[in-house]
Formats: sequence, C-alpha cells, structure tokens
Amino acid sequence: MVMHFHDCSRGNYLTPKRNRGMMRIIFIAILFMNGLLYGQTKSAQDYGFKHLVLRFNADPVDILVKSKTNEEDIPKPLFFFCQGSLPIPMIVHEGATSYGTFPFNPDSLSKDYHLVIVGKPSIPLIADVTELQSDYTYLDSTGRFPKGYITRNLLSYYVPRNIAVVRFLQKQGWVSKDRLVVAGHSEGSTIAVKMAAALKDVTHLIYSGGNPLGRILSIVQQSRSHESTPDSVTHGEASFDYWEDVVAHHSDLTDLNGDTHRSTYEFSEPMMPYLQRLSIPVCVSYGTKDWGAPYNDYLRVDVIRRNKRNFTFRAYIGTEHNYFPIREDGTPDYNVFNWDSVADDWLRWLRRN
Repeated sequence: MVMHFHDCSRGNYLTPKRNRGMMRIIFIAILFMNGLLYGQTKSAQDYGFKHLVLRFNADPVDILVKSKTNEEDIPKPLFFFCQGSLPIPMIVHEGATSYGTFPFNPDSLSKDYHLVIVGKPSIPLIADVTELQSDYTYLDSTGRFPKGYITRNLLSYYVPRNIAVVRFLQKQGWVSKDRLVVAGHSEGSTIAVKMAAALKDVTHLIYSGGNPLGRILSIVQQSRSHESTPDSVTHGEASFDYWEDVVAHHSDLTDLNGDTHRSTYEFSEPMMPYLQRLSIPVCVSYGTKDWGAPYNDYLRVDVIRRNKRNFTFRAYIGTEHNYFPIREDGTPDYNVFNWDSVADDWLRWLRRN
C-alpha cells in the first residue's frame, strides 16, 4: 500500500492549476494583501532577497534573506523560517506576478529581524508556473521528484543542514547574535523543534501548525474525517496499515512520487519530549480545526500540568492548517486571510519575550 500525506505550508498559496477559476481570484487577492507583486525577473535580488549559496555535504544550498529595504546591512538578529513540505521552488512566478515565498507578509518582522528561508535540495530556486505541476511541485526530466530531493527530504538531513546555514550566517557582519529565532510551520515545525533542541544559540522557538505527537497521527485524523458510516471505517484502518508498512521498511528511500517511508518515519517522531525539555520561550500556534489541533491541546494540558512558564499558546478558533476559517459545510473560506495577523502575533510575542 502507498499513501502520501503532505502538510505543505504553502499549499493554499500555490493553488493547483486545474482548480484555477475562483481560486485564482482568491490567490491574486492574497498577493495584493501581502504586497508581493514583482516584475518578471530571473534573479532573487530582483524579488527583494539577498541570495547566498552554501555547500553542505557537497550540496549547494540556496539561502534567501529578506530584510527591510535599505537596512540589509544593518546588524539584526535572524528569524529563521522552516518551510513546509513538497519540492516547490522558493520563488514561483507567473508572468509579472510572483507568489509569496513566505506564507505571510514579512514586512512587519523585517523591522526587527533579517528573515531567512532555505530551499529544498535539488529544486531550482526560481521557476515559472508553466514549468511546474498542478500542485506547483517540480519534476525532473524523468517526470518524477528529483532523486536528490527524495533522498534528502528527511528530518535527519534538514536539521544539520539548517544548523550549518545558521553557523554560516552568524559569521556575516549584518547578523546580530543577541538572539536567534527559529520558526517552522507544518513539516517545518518539526525541523524547528529539532534545531532548537540541538543548537544552543536558539533563543526563541515558534511552533506553528505542527503535531507534537508526530505526522502519522495527523494522517490518521485526516483519514478519520472521511468516515461517516460503518462502511467507511476502512479509511482509518488504511492509515494504520500504511504505518505498519512504514515501520517495517523505515529505511526505504525508493518512492519517487511522494514521501518515502524513511521520511514519514522520521517526521512521525513525537516532538513532545523535545518541547518539554526546552527552557527558552516557545510560542505554539495552530488552528483549532487543523488535524493536529487535539494534540496541541494535549501539549497545552501537559505544559500546565508541569507548571512550565516558558510556553505561550495561540489557538486560532475555527481555522484550518493555514489559518483559513472553516465554513459550516467544512470547506475553508479562502476569502479570509489570517496569516499576516498570525505573523503580527508572533512579532508581539517576540517583543514581550
């Protein structure tokens, strides 16, 4: 059995081409709200980024830095953002329109920080939508996810790679070392926790849209949502069959069309023990209609039980994985864009801590 689950933090921005219609109108509205309209260009600098390249284990690593205009060289601390899943280029454009690299408008955070985001392995930095699939993923000449991405799309790869990026950036004159914020959404939330656990320089952690008990439980929750009658019980059971197969072949890297067993196995490791051991300020944000919401509520209950005072929880009532409200019929309302409000809440939290 093969099952694929992607909790991509950019999914609502890079809407599948087959569903364009109304979704394109919504998407363009989001772009205008974020102020992310650029001309059609070919370099990251033309999109307002500082572009750096680091070699990690012989791999070229693309690093984008977003700073406040005219303050690119002023020393500021880093806000390191770990993106969600899928092999999507960091800069995607369609004609004269550029889609948001960050899920939120970075302008408010750039007043206090240099924002950092790192590309996926073996995925081009910039691409036109015509070069991508309906979900905006990148395929190689064989029509599959690049092997370089598949074999590196692992928690055990991203964490040391990102730490190497941080070490590299800390040597730059425009980086202040007085604090280091690591934030992650969706798949990136797991990477962010592991970074905070391994890197003593991290002073603040933002854990957004994650599941502290592991990805597999979000897969189960999503499967359960399709069960409405006794005849549909196989949805949830199929998830457990998939997990048994993952565990039995947890080193397997052969799947070139989705997450490998090893990737699912690594991202299903519970982050709760790592979170519990942190003494730095931690902000946990999530939509209450997200698949991982019950487990974030459980984390909150446990934090209260342990009398830990370094945690702040931001539960966005009635919203899904990317903070869009859920209508009565269960569908997301893409007309209500909350990502910028979430980022502003993060900034206010950072300024208080």
